[in-house]
Amino acid sequence: MTKEEKYEELTAQIKCLIEGETDAVSVMANVSAAIHEKMEFFWTGFYVDCGDCLHLGPFQGSVACMRIPYGRGVCGTAFERRATIVVPDVELFPGHIACSSLSRSEIVVPVFNEEGTPMGVLDIDSRELDTFNDTDRQYLEHICSLLSHLKLNPL
Repeated sequence: MTKEEKYEELTAQIKCLIEGETDAVSVMANVSAAIHEKMEFFWTGFYVDCGDCLHLGPFQGSVACMRIPYGRGVCGTAFERRATIVVPDVELFPGHIACSSLSRSEIVVPVFNEEGTPMGVLDIDSRELDTFNDTDRQYLEHICSLLSHLKLNPL
């Protein structure tokens, strides 16, 4: 199965999982689990804006950093820039926050509310270098757009 085919199935599954659901924690938990299982990533989860920094939300994988300052690491930078960041090699990203030494590449996608304000980020790590590309970016941005109805602030 191609990456695109996996994402097509994943997107359909997520739409069904979250249809009519408004509980942010439940939705983020199921979305992170669905992505993690289907795509077999090393770490998949959310960081949510809580007014002073990003706080760890629902995730799948090993233990993670609990708080990330705005503008720091890939998550804080993507949130501050309001743009997806694809990192082929985390060792080359200035200020990378290493929650796990096993993470080698990363993609972080902002999650926006219906007004276009960022509420948090979807963070995905891989054990392999150069895992993420424009296909991942496009599909994950679409998946994150499906969460715009949630009230993620505060978690």
